[in-house]
Amino acid sequence: MALIPATILTGFLGAGKTTLLNRILHEPHGLRIAVIENEFGQENIDNEILVQESGEHIVEMNNGCICCTVRGDLILALTDLARKRNAGELQFDRVVIETTGLANPGPVAQTFFVDEEVGTHYLLDAIVTVVDARHGMQQLDEHEEARRQAGFADRLLLSKTDLVTDEEVAQLRRRLQRINPRAPIIAADFGRVPLAEVLDLRGFNLNDKLEIDPAFLQEAGHEHDHEHDHEHAHGHAQDSDCHGCDDPSHHHAHHLDDIAAFVFKSSRPFDSARLDEFLGGLIQVYGPRMLRYKGVLLMEGADRKVIFQGVHQIMGTDIGAPWTDADERGSKMVFIGKNLPRETFITGLEQCLV
Repeated sequence: MALIPATILTGFLGAGKTTLLNRILHEPHGLRIAVIENEFGQENIDNEILVQESGEHIVEMNNGCICCTVRGDLILALTDLARKRNAGELQFDRVVIETTGLANPGPVAQTFFVDEEVGTHYLLDAIVTVVDARHGMQQLDEHEEARRQAGFADRLLLSKTDLVTDEEVAQLRRRLQRINPRAPIIAADFGRVPLAEVLDLRGFNLNDKLEIDPAFLQEAGHEHDHEHDHEHAHGHAQDSDCHGCDDPSHHHAHHLDDIAAFVFKSSRPFDSARLDEFLGGLIQVYGPRMLRYKGVLLMEGADRKVIFQGVHQIMGTDIGAPWTDADERGSKMVFIGKNLPRETFITGLEQCLV
């Protein structure tokens, strides 16, 4: 039986991965795609943002700790999908794995080469990295995760090029080419990119990856680099737990303590005017430190969900699916940022409720 091609979709927080994935799922290509997601923090919003009637099988792995637990969970998820496919319980042609914006894609890719059962069912087709043209230079300056995502890519997609000048795009392209001269760079604003530039690339060349990271295939290297690997994974809010981390040295590892995720949830609707004013103020004051924020909102008098998402000072909303009797009506918002005053956000949002 032919191997199932798998694509790893990565990119820093807010780069536009979910927008691209949503577009892929709704293109009239006739492909059946299974999606595996990993989100940073305790709540997964993307399952609300990705419209459900597309019929794809979405597996949520919402543990927030990519180097300790996502690889194990990823093996289980992939093998379970393959088992169900072989048994005729599921039908899909390929898999897309969307990583958290703070992920090092190396351990995810490693899964396809160190687990025998995964290797018998799947072919790692390519790592596709989305880079935010508006914030990409700053992210590359400040975050090793962003540099690793670019360095491991088989294809680099530039989003938000409409928000910057041609010279800024050219400057970012030159930098990305220095980081990764092997990967073609393609504009992909609003997820608009030919499917042939994302799927069936046959772009993952293991020899190239070994040049980037000689320890790539060394199973022991995962534990050896334990401290380094945790840099991207544990900027949780204080009440977030990293379930499944059994290594006691994990708690002494160096963490991205300045990056944290927290969640706001309420079953009461928002007053739209008060919420607009409050969010505008937050963005003015804390925008540069707000790496990523998104949510599904219940607004007073609205019969449809409102999708809210943004990065830094760029925020947008869109009309989502209608609320149904089966829905548990309410708002859920996730904020990821550097040293954000959680209580200020939570208290202010509560004051915007009806």
